Amino acid sequence: MDSFISVSPLKILEKSSRKGLGKGNLGVLIARAGVGKTACLVHIALDKLFRKERLVHVSLEEGPEKVTAYYNVMVSDLVKALNLEDEAEIRWIIDRNRMILAYLNRSFSMERLERSLTSLVDNLDFAPETLIVDGLDFESADREIIERFKDLAGRCDVEIWFSALSHRHITETNERGIPYPCERFDDLFSLIIRLDPDPTGVFLRLLKDYDAPVAPGMAVRLDPNTFLALD
Repeated sequence: MDSFISVSPLKILEKSSRKGLGKGNLGVLIARAGVGKTACLVHIALDKLFRKERLVHVSLEEGPEKVTAYYNVMVSDLVKALNLEDEAEIRWIIDRNRMILAYLNRSFSMERLERSLTSLVDNLDFAPETLIVDGLDFESADREIIERFKDLAGRCDVEIWFSALSHRHITETNERGIPYPCERFDDLFSLIIRLDPDPTGVFLRLLKDYDAPVAPGMAVRLDPNTFLALD
């Protein structure tokens, strides 16, 4: 798995002050539609899984079958791109260390999520180290929901990664340079990264690094087809 970790998009965090997110903290990936948000988010999950960390993927838009299909496609692409010979072992590691929770048709609530996590621990002895939350509507989200996730991260001793959908026509940022739709509660996030398309490729940029200053050039260039790090 070292061959993937060496080209994982999470190499961007090697440039951060703490070299990662860490338990009890929230991170968010901001990207426009069609840029590769889901692919990059799954890569973040794979980075954790290949380190044999336990992970729960929380989907608010897609059912578990479709989420599983995303992972399967990404793994197949990785096997080809990196000439890996242990695909069966890779899939076994993923299946053993990942759980998928799907809340469709606006059925999500923090209470339901907490009950599900408690059930995983009590019934399956599955205590995750990372939560991936895909599909939270940051445009309509209020501060309370992010605060509750922050509280959950601390109580359950997990790190939580979100995806946030941005829009080309909305360019506003707050006084700290954090763009819509995370500018209203960026103080609750320890790390904020953004996926940016560019004529020379796709870049993953570090926008917030705890309380440390972020230099403009803190970015990793990604392959636009595989979303693996090129730099």
